[in-house]
Amino acid sequence: GDELPGFSRFSGPMTVRLAGAVPPTAPRDLAALLGRLRREVGLPIAQTADPNAAITIEFLPRRQLQARAPDAACFVAPRVSSWAEYRHAKRSTLDWTSFQDRDRVAIFIPSDVAPQEIRDCLHEELAQALGPLNDLFRLPDSIFNDDNIQSVLTGFDMLILRTTYAPDLQPGMTKDMVAAALPNLLARLNPAGEHPGTVTPQTPRAFGAAIARALGPRASNAGRRAAAEQALAMAQGWQDGRTGFAWLTLGRLSGHGPDDAPRRAFQNAVAIFRSRGLALHTAHADMQLAALALADGRWGDVLALTDEAIAPATAAQNAALMAGLMMLRSEAMARTGQTQAAASLRLDSLGWARYGMASDAEVRRRLSMIAALAAETEKTAP
Repeated sequence: GDELPGFSRFSGPMTVRLAGAVPPTAPRDLAALLGRLRREVGLPIAQTADPNAAITIEFLPRRQLQARAPDAACFVAPRVSSWAEYRHAKRSTLDWTSFQDRDRVAIFIPSDVAPQEIRDCLHEELAQALGPLNDLFRLPDSIFNDDNIQSVLTGFDMLILRTTYAPDLQPGMTKDMVAAALPNLLARLNPAGEHPGTVTPQTPRAFGAAIARALGPRASNAGRRAAAEQALAMAQGWQDGRTGFAWLTLGRLSGHGPDDAPRRAFQNAVAIFRSRGLALHTAHADMQLAALALADGRWGDVLALTDEAIAPATAAQNAALMAGLMMLRSEAMARTGQTQAAASLRLDSLGWARYGMASDAEVRRRLSMIAALAAETEKTAP
């Protein structure tokens, strides 16, 4: 990110309003998030209907949002309170580097996506409206990370926001002034963290750019895989969450071919994630391995992988991941004669799927795809 001349945050009470085509799940999810910010951070933050709210969250169709910001699922902008204001704002108005004493920001979120994606945007963009603006790939236990593994604010994120709003720090302080205040401040807020640590190497911009190309819609399949391979080459020296994520990305782009490349990529991701104690990251890779096992007819492996992955997915409130794991597990249970238990689990998965996925059509497509994976082994059986 750009260098800031002074520390930046809100100073007074913070009010939040919803505007635009507000999805039915958004008010409930926002209320839960604001409750956490009051309890865990101590922020004086509340929802309001006042059009002069400090933070406006406006919902609009994804097509309209991405016509202006094609690479953003959702985003936050300074000194505006509506999409109309944002569209007509000067570049200087939208400059975060001169916005030290925050008083008015707007968050723009698509209204026509899955409820979970809306909630995830609420968490990430509201946290960035309040605190740090940039994402760092080297933070695995944080929503401030472009890998999108964490979808709700973590304990680490709450500590960062508590630090941001501690009275020791004030808008306009220089980088050196903030650095001088941090040791005593963190010792008070997080005494358990006072122990020797290791310095994680910074992530070069080229790594983020390669990941963006690999996951973006613009490149060809070959181009996306080449970008994932470039990211992996850069990450090999780190052997941390970034390396595991590069393996996970490469595995997703490798298809399901006879060279077994996807399985090796996911297994490498799992090995790194587990060595770093990253249970949720491991669950994402385990779901991919479970899908491959289902296609191979290895029902026991599907059950073992999903059994281990469901708990961290549940703890992270990732409904889409939970639904996928439960669907895979129910299919394997059905194939091993556990018909009644499989039907019950499949029914349970639908509730999570309707929150985690964009539509009932998407839920049906996912179920059909999983059934087709299981049927592959029958086609190849002698």
